[in-house]
Amino acid sequence: MKSDTIKGYLFAFVATLAFSNVYIFSKAALNEIPLAHFGSLWYLVVTVLCVGYALLTGKLGQLAHLTRKQIYILLTLGGLEIATTMLFFLSIHIIPNPAVTSFLGNLYPVMVLLGGIFILNEKFSAIEIFGGFLALAGAFVISYSGGTTLKTFFIEGTGVVFLNAIFAATATLVVKTQLKQLSPEILNLNRASWLFIFSVVMIFILGEQATFSTAVYKNTIIGALLEFIAILTVYYSFKYIEVSKSSIVQSLKGIVVLLVSLLFFGIVPLKHQLAGGLITVAGVLIMALAQAGFFRKK
Repeated sequence: MKSDTIKGYLFAFVATLAFSNVYIFSKAALNEIPLAHFGSLWYLVVTVLCVGYALLTGKLGQLAHLTRKQIYILLTLGGLEIATTMLFFLSIHIIPNPAVTSFLGNLYPVMVLLGGIFILNEKFSAIEIFGGFLALAGAFVISYSGGTTLKTFFIEGTGVVFLNAIFAATATLVVKTQLKQLSPEILNLNRASWLFIFSVVMIFILGEQATFSTAVYKNTIIGALLEFIAILTVYYSFKYIEVSKSSIVQSLKGIVVLLVSLLFFGIVPLKHQLAGGLITVAGVLIMALAQAGFFRKK
């Protein structure tokens, strides 16, 4: 295995571990404070970390040499990231068990696959279609609430996760096409800055009041540090390996979140939600392995 490939998988593995714990610490913080206040503190920390790291690596100077096209791309990504991230944290807040949210999040690689097909004109195989079908079927099982009407058929928050997957996949496709021109450090800083600005603006618009306890500060700062690491290492993994190969590793985050949420909150998904979660993981693994060429005949 080439050294660059090993680097890509290592970055994807670190991103998976870090992002799995983002679910836990964000859930703990959002249980106490509104989303806008949470976002302002969370992304203040992430922005400071991004600026510091960009200075340390010497990448901050790239901002002075951005072309007009790159500025437009960063603005576009800023809007996509605001939609993606706010929907993500909203789903964390709505759905009681973060493991369920994480399993539903496996809709994201399915959307990346569909985006690659319809936007980037990528080829796809019957095995990839089967894997995508499994992932969608698993998400259907997870989100089933036992109701008989359209309003009560799915658990609350399912639609939010679905929209998050669409925006996240779109942002990923844009990032993947721009990594040769824009460094992961600049992309991460752009994302954090827009999210911080948006959160502060929303505080003034909504006029909500919030009290920050010591636990909120602790959970938010730790979670923000983990997100900084997760997003940066995801971008780095995209530099060295294909999105499909990175998603092979990232698809396992639902299992990690399941174990950590059991330890942290003492909760587990319902039996059908756990079964659906494992089906989504299997579907994503099949789909990603097929994209990576694992099933091709020699």
